[in-house]
Amino acid sequence: MNILGIDVGGSGIKGAPVDLEVGDFAVPRLRIPTPKKSSPKNVAAVISEICDNFADQIGTDTRIGLTIPAPVVHGKVPFIANLHESWAGLEAAKFFEDQLARPVTLVNDADGAGLAEVYYGAAKGNEGVVIMTTLGTGIGTAIIYRGVLIPNAELGHVELAGHDAETRASSAVKDREGLSYKVWATERLQPYYSHLEMLFSPDLFVVGGGVSRDSDKFLPLLDIKTPIVPAKMRNRAGIVGAALAARDANDHQRVSQ
Repeated sequence: MNILGIDVGGSGIKGAPVDLEVGDFAVPRLRIPTPKKSSPKNVAAVISEICDNFADQIGTDTRIGLTIPAPVVHGKVPFIANLHESWAGLEAAKFFEDQLARPVTLVNDADGAGLAEVYYGAAKGNEGVVIMTTLGTGIGTAIIYRGVLIPNAELGHVELAGHDAETRASSAVKDREGLSYKVWATERLQPYYSHLEMLFSPDLFVVGGGVSRDSDKFLPLLDIKTPIVPAKMRNRAGIVGAALAARDANDHQRVSQ
Protein backbone atom coordinates (compact mmCIF):
# COMPACT_ATOMS: atom_id res chain seq x y z
CA MET A 1 0.00 0.00 0.00
CA ASN A 2 1.31 3.45 -0.91
CA ILE A 3 1.68 6.05 1.85
CA LEU A 4 0.13 9.49 1.50
CA GLY A 5 2.56 12.34 1.99
CA ILE A 6 1.31 15.90 2.40
CA ASP A 7 3.49 19.03 2.36
CA VAL A 8 1.88 22.00 4.13
CA GLY A 9 3.34 25.31 3.00
CA GLY A 10 2.50 28.96 3.41
CA SER A 11 1.02 29.25 -0.09
CA GLY A 12 -0.03 25.71 -1.00
CA ILE A 13 -0.85 22.31 0.49
CA LYS A 14 0.32 19.47 -1.75
CA GLY A 15 -0.17 15.74 -1.42
CA ALA A 16 0.22 12.46 -3.25
CA PRO A 17 0.41 8.75 -2.51
CA VAL A 18 4.09 7.79 -2.60
CA ASP A 19 5.57 4.55 -3.89
CA LEU A 20 8.48 4.20 -1.48
CA GLU A 21 10.05 1.45 -3.56
CA VAL A 22 11.05 4.09 -6.09
CA GLY A 23 10.65 7.31 -4.11
CA ASP A 24 8.13 8.98 -6.40
CA PHE A 25 4.44 9.78 -6.65
CA ALA A 26 2.24 6.78 -7.43
CA VAL A 27 -0.26 9.14 -9.09
CA PRO A 28 -0.05 12.87 -9.87
CA ARG A 29 -0.09 15.15 -6.85
CA LEU A 30 -2.99 17.39 -5.81
CA ARG A 31 -2.27 20.99 -4.82
CA ILE A 32 -4.77 23.21 -3.02
CA PRO A 33 -3.98 26.81 -2.03
CA THR A 34 -3.37 27.27 1.69
CA PRO A 35 -6.41 29.01 3.23
CA LYS A 36 -5.95 32.74 3.67
CA LYS A 37 -6.58 32.22 7.38
CA SER A 38 -4.25 29.25 7.78
CA SER A 39 -5.51 28.13 11.19
CA PRO A 40 -5.07 24.47 12.14
CA LYS A 41 -8.79 23.82 11.63
CA ASN A 42 -8.80 25.36 8.14
CA VAL A 43 -5.62 23.52 7.15
CA ALA A 44 -7.10 20.26 8.49
CA ALA A 45 -10.11 20.74 6.21
CA VAL A 46 -7.81 20.97 3.16
CA ILE A 47 -5.80 17.94 4.30
CA SER A 48 -9.06 16.00 4.72
CA GLU A 49 -9.98 16.92 1.14
CA ILE A 50 -6.63 15.60 -0.10
CA CYS A 51 -7.10 12.37 1.90
CA ASP A 52 -10.56 11.90 0.40
CA ASN A 53 -9.21 12.49 -3.10
CA PHE A 54 -6.72 9.63 -2.72
CA ALA A 55 -8.90 7.31 -0.62
CA ASP A 56 -8.81 4.57 -3.27
CA GLN A 57 -5.00 4.51 -3.21
CA ILE A 58 -4.39 4.75 0.55
CA GLY A 59 -7.38 3.29 2.36
CA THR A 60 -9.46 5.02 5.01
CA ASP A 61 -7.48 4.49 8.22
CA THR A 62 -3.81 4.21 7.21
CA ARG A 63 -1.13 6.51 8.61
CA ILE A 64 -0.27 9.63 6.62
CA GLY A 65 2.76 11.93 6.82
CA LEU A 66 2.59 15.71 7.07
CA THR A 67 5.41 18.22 6.75
CA ILE A 68 4.91 21.72 8.15
CA PRO A 69 7.11 24.84 8.16
CA ALA A 70 7.90 24.67 11.88
CA PRO A 71 9.76 22.58 14.44
CA VAL A 72 7.85 19.53 15.69
CA VAL A 73 8.79 18.41 19.20
CA HIS A 74 7.05 15.16 20.23
CA GLY A 75 4.07 16.11 18.08
CA LYS A 76 3.86 19.69 19.41
CA VAL A 77 4.57 22.90 17.48
CA PRO A 78 6.49 25.30 19.77
CA PHE A 79 6.42 28.24 17.34
CA ILE A 80 5.59 28.96 13.70
CA ALA A 81 6.39 31.66 11.14
CA ASN A 82 4.58 30.91 7.87
CA LEU A 83 1.13 29.83 9.06
CA HIS A 84 -1.49 31.29 11.41
CA GLU A 85 -0.24 32.22 14.89
CA SER A 86 -2.73 29.83 16.52
CA TRP A 87 -0.41 26.93 15.61
CA ALA A 88 2.09 27.98 18.31
CA GLY A 89 1.91 25.56 21.23
CA LEU A 90 -0.53 23.25 19.46
CA GLU A 91 -0.41 19.50 20.14
CA ALA A 92 -0.56 19.23 16.38
CA ALA A 93 -0.11 15.49 15.85
CA LYS A 94 -3.01 14.68 18.20
CA PHE A 95 -5.10 17.50 16.71
CA PHE A 96 -4.76 16.15 13.18
CA GLU A 97 -5.33 12.56 14.26
CA ASP A 98 -8.60 13.67 15.88
CA GLN A 99 -9.61 15.75 12.86
CA LEU A 100 -8.75 13.11 10.26
CA ALA A 101 -9.61 9.97 12.28
CA ARG A 102 -6.36 8.28 11.26
CA PRO A 103 -2.76 8.05 12.51
CA VAL A 104 -0.61 11.05 11.55
CA THR A 105 3.14 11.59 11.59
CA LEU A 106 4.16 15.24 11.71
CA VAL A 107 7.63 16.39 10.64
CA ASN A 108 9.40 19.68 9.97
CA ASP A 109 9.51 20.46 6.24
CA ALA A 110 13.31 20.72 5.99
CA ASP A 111 13.63 17.44 7.89
CA GLY A 112 11.29 15.79 5.41
CA ALA A 113 13.28 17.14 2.46
CA GLY A 114 16.49 15.89 4.05
CA LEU A 115 15.08 12.38 4.43
CA ALA A 116 14.00 12.36 0.79
CA GLU A 117 17.46 13.42 -0.39
CA VAL A 118 19.19 10.75 1.71
CA TYR A 119 16.93 7.92 0.59
CA TYR A 120 16.43 8.85 -3.07
CA GLY A 121 18.27 12.01 -4.00
CA ALA A 122 21.66 13.70 -3.89
CA ALA A 123 22.76 11.98 -0.65
CA LYS A 124 21.61 8.46 -1.51
CA GLY A 125 24.16 5.90 -0.37
CA ASN A 126 26.04 8.30 1.92
CA GLU A 127 26.63 6.56 5.26
CA GLY A 128 28.01 9.60 7.08
CA VAL A 129 26.70 12.88 8.39
CA VAL A 130 24.61 14.72 5.78
CA ILE A 131 23.48 18.30 6.33
CA MET A 132 20.66 19.49 4.11
CA THR A 133 20.18 23.25 3.76
CA THR A 134 17.27 24.87 1.96
CA LEU A 135 18.02 28.41 0.85
CA GLY A 136 14.80 30.35 0.52
CA THR A 137 12.92 32.94 2.57
CA GLY A 138 15.07 31.71 5.45
CA ILE A 139 17.45 28.76 5.75
CA GLY A 140 15.94 25.42 6.66
CA THR A 141 18.25 22.60 7.71
CA ALA A 142 18.25 18.89 8.44
CA ILE A 143 20.89 16.57 9.85
CA ILE A 144 20.83 12.88 8.91
CA TYR A 145 23.35 10.30 10.10
CA ARG A 146 23.36 6.87 8.48
CA GLY A 147 19.79 7.38 7.36
CA VAL A 148 18.55 8.46 10.81
CA LEU A 149 17.11 11.95 11.15
CA ILE A 150 18.17 14.20 14.03
CA PRO A 151 15.03 16.37 14.12
CA ASN A 152 14.54 20.11 14.42
CA ALA A 153 18.08 21.29 13.69
CA GLU A 154 17.51 25.02 13.23
CA LEU A 155 20.96 25.77 11.83
CA GLY A 156 19.65 28.72 9.87
CA HIS A 157 19.65 30.53 13.20
CA VAL A 158 23.27 30.00 14.23
CA GLU A 159 24.94 33.28 15.08
CA LEU A 160 27.40 34.47 12.52
CA ALA A 161 29.35 37.72 12.93
CA GLY A 162 26.72 38.96 15.36
CA HIS A 163 23.77 38.13 13.08
CA ASP A 164 21.21 35.38 12.76
CA ALA A 165 22.71 33.51 9.79
CA GLU A 166 19.58 33.38 7.65
CA THR A 167 19.18 37.16 7.87
CA ARG A 168 22.47 37.44 6.00
CA ALA A 169 22.70 34.36 3.78
CA SER A 170 19.24 33.26 2.60
CA SER A 171 18.34 33.55 -1.07
CA ALA A 172 15.62 36.06 -0.13
CA VAL A 173 18.33 38.32 1.29
CA LYS A 174 20.32 37.90 -1.92
CA ASP A 175 17.33 39.06 -3.95
CA ARG A 176 16.32 41.83 -1.56
CA GLU A 177 19.81 43.33 -1.47
CA GLY A 178 20.46 42.75 -5.18
CA LEU A 179 23.59 40.69 -4.54
CA SER A 180 25.35 38.99 -7.43
CA TYR A 181 25.91 35.25 -7.16
CA LYS A 182 29.61 35.92 -6.66
CA VAL A 183 29.13 38.36 -3.79
CA TRP A 184 26.44 36.20 -2.20
CA ALA A 185 28.61 33.08 -2.39
CA THR A 186 31.90 34.59 -1.24
CA GLU A 187 30.65 37.05 1.38
CA ARG A 188 27.51 35.38 2.77
CA LEU A 189 27.45 31.64 2.00
CA GLN A 190 31.19 31.07 2.45
CA PRO A 191 31.31 32.05 6.15
CA TYR A 192 28.03 30.21 6.79
CA TYR A 193 29.10 26.86 5.35
CA SER A 194 32.60 27.19 6.81
CA HIS A 195 31.03 27.68 10.22
CA LEU A 196 28.80 24.60 9.85
CA GLU A 197 31.78 22.62 8.60
CA MET A 198 33.75 23.58 11.70
CA LEU A 199 30.88 22.71 14.06
CA PHE A 200 29.79 19.37 12.57
CA SER A 201 32.52 17.98 10.27
CA PRO A 202 29.87 16.63 7.89
CA ASP A 203 30.50 14.19 5.08
CA LEU A 204 28.19 16.02 2.65
CA PHE A 205 26.21 19.23 2.27
CA VAL A 206 23.07 19.12 0.11
CA VAL A 207 21.67 22.48 -0.99
CA GLY A 208 17.97 22.80 -1.80
CA GLY A 209 15.48 25.58 -2.34
CA GLY A 210 14.50 27.13 -5.66
CA VAL A 211 17.88 28.82 -6.04
CA SER A 212 19.54 25.39 -6.20
CA ARG A 213 18.52 25.28 -9.88
CA ASP A 214 21.30 27.84 -10.39
CA SER A 215 23.79 25.94 -8.20
CA ASP A 216 26.46 26.06 -10.92
CA LYS A 217 26.56 29.84 -10.44
CA PHE A 218 27.49 29.79 -6.75
CA LEU A 219 28.45 26.37 -5.34
CA PRO A 220 31.77 26.20 -7.27
CA LEU A 221 32.75 29.54 -5.67
CA LEU A 222 32.71 28.07 -2.15
CA ASP A 223 36.06 27.10 -0.63
CA ILE A 224 35.26 24.30 1.84
CA LYS A 225 36.60 20.79 2.34
CA THR A 226 33.21 19.11 2.54
CA PRO A 227 31.59 18.06 -0.75
CA ILE A 228 28.57 20.26 -1.48
CA VAL A 229 25.95 19.34 -4.09
CA PRO A 230 22.53 20.57 -5.24
CA ALA A 231 19.41 18.72 -4.17
CA LYS A 232 17.78 16.39 -6.70
CA MET A 233 14.26 15.82 -5.39
CA ARG A 234 13.08 19.39 -6.07
CA ASN A 235 9.35 19.87 -5.40
CA ARG A 236 8.84 16.17 -4.65
CA ALA A 237 11.00 16.30 -1.52
CA GLY A 238 8.39 17.42 1.00
CA ILE A 239 5.74 14.92 -0.03
CA VAL A 240 8.18 12.02 -0.32
CA GLY A 241 9.84 12.95 2.98
CA ALA A 242 6.47 13.07 4.73
CA ALA A 243 5.68 9.57 3.47
CA LEU A 244 9.08 8.31 4.62
CA ALA A 245 8.50 9.73 8.10
CA ALA A 246 5.11 8.00 8.26
CA ARG A 247 6.66 4.68 7.21
CA ASP A 248 9.38 5.04 9.85
CA ALA A 249 6.71 5.69 12.49
CA ASN A 250 4.82 2.57 11.41
CA ASP A 251 8.02 0.51 11.60
CA HIS A 252 8.85 1.89 15.06
CA GLN A 253 5.33 1.12 16.29
CA ARG A 254 5.60 -2.51 15.12
CA VAL A 255 8.98 -2.93 16.82
CA SER A 256 7.64 -1.47 20.07
CA GLN A 257 4.62 -3.78 20.21
